[in-house]
Amino acid sequence: MLDFVNTLDHRFRDEPPVELLPDYEALLSFARQSEFLDAGQVRVLRTSVKPQAAAKALNAARELREALATVLYGNLEHRPPPASAIRTLERQFLAAEQHRELRWQEAATKERGPQMTWQWAGAQKEAEFPVWILAGLAREVMLSDALQRVSACEADPCRWLFLDTSKNHTRRWCNMKICGNRMKARRFQARRAAGR
Repeated sequence: MLDFVNTLDHRFRDEPPVELLPDYEALLSFARQSEFLDAGQVRVLRTSVKPQAAAKALNAARELREALATVLYGNLEHRPPPASAIRTLERQFLAAEQHRELRWQEAATKERGPQMTWQWAGAQKEAEFPVWILAGLAREVMLSDALQRVSACEADPCRWLFLDTSKNHTRRWCNMKICGNRMKARRFQARRAAGR
């Protein structure tokens, strides 16, 4: 879900940010790459969704993403979120829930008995299906202790969000191999320049 927020790249630079979800196809590709939709589900949406519905779904996805960004970055800066962001998340979370239904699932194995499960009620052909899944994933993070483990990359201008699962919650970069190495190289160069 945090990778979804990161689909507006370089949001803190002076230049305009880079939109990584320019169209509905990019949203479907993100959903497939993130593995919350499988290839068959993506194929169905690609072939059945009309352009107007795709545009509406893309707008809903971006609206969800920006409300999440407002709340999460604000939380990192110890600012309460604006009421408008909370209302947007509430509306998106409720919309997602309206498309799920509770079903009884028989035992798959002897060790695992029958159980109740939430399933998508025929929503898999709807243009907003990926948005509803993202809203459900976002809800899980926002309503759990995981919210307090969300951090922003300290590499400037990256600031991508990530879930800090390190033992002491001291992780500083979204990716050590990219941003971490880049920041270490900058510090090394600064020390060398200062030592001259």
